[in-house]
Amino acid sequence: MTDLDHRQVIAIDGPGAAGKSTVARRLADQLGAMLFDTGALYRTVTLAALRQDIAPSDEQALAELAGGLSITFQPASVADGRTADVLLDDEDVTWAIRTPEIDSSVSPVSAHPAVREQLLDVQRNIANGARVVIVGRDIGTVVTPDAGIKIYLDASTEERARRRLVDLHERGIDATFDSVLADLKARDAFDSGRATAPLRPAQDAVIIGSDGRTIDEIVTEIDSIVRARWESEGIPHG
Repeated sequence: MTDLDHRQVIAIDGPGAAGKSTVARRLADQLGAMLFDTGALYRTVTLAALRQDIAPSDEQALAELAGGLSITFQPASVADGRTADVLLDDEDVTWAIRTPEIDSSVSPVSAHPAVREQLLDVQRNIANGARVVIVGRDIGTVVTPDAGIKIYLDASTEERARRRLVDLHERGIDATFDSVLADLKARDAFDSGRATAPLRPAQDAVIIGSDGRTIDEIVTEIDSIVRARWESEGIPHG
């Protein structure tokens, strides 16, 4: 990574449904930055694997699959709440990768070292020299540990379950609070305990809790952190 420039990268990590994507989208708009949700990469691999009947436990087959997929991100073409279009071999899979079936399978898929290795350079190169807000679970610890700003956005499991349930119901997906809560707890335990790139804050990350706070409040706080850092380093920020 010595030849890569990640000074203008804002890395936002945290558990599922902590509000990362919503915060990141508004923050990117305010800063004139690109938004990159890395979780969509792993979700797309998971979707492709399920379609090809590849088990989430089959690391070698998943890695080979990931290495051969054509996954593209482009500006949102539909005003339906998406932050970007996610294309798999030219098919729009933006919402197909946001179903409970993918939710329950993406953690074991993304935990495989060989799968993560296949997608690591893609993520780093997208961020190279760019003003970009990157969302994920290991951005500040593994993908871009040299990111200029590292944020860890957290919330209680119950609050995250309420948010995820609302999101699912808005998209017409039937689910209960208890089932969503159980899924989140299981994924938290899996993501935090995995040997490769476990979910945890970077040592120099700013930890922000989102319980009881509005999106505007959180975005304003992070925006102030970013602009102060850029000003101290002589980076133009408008």
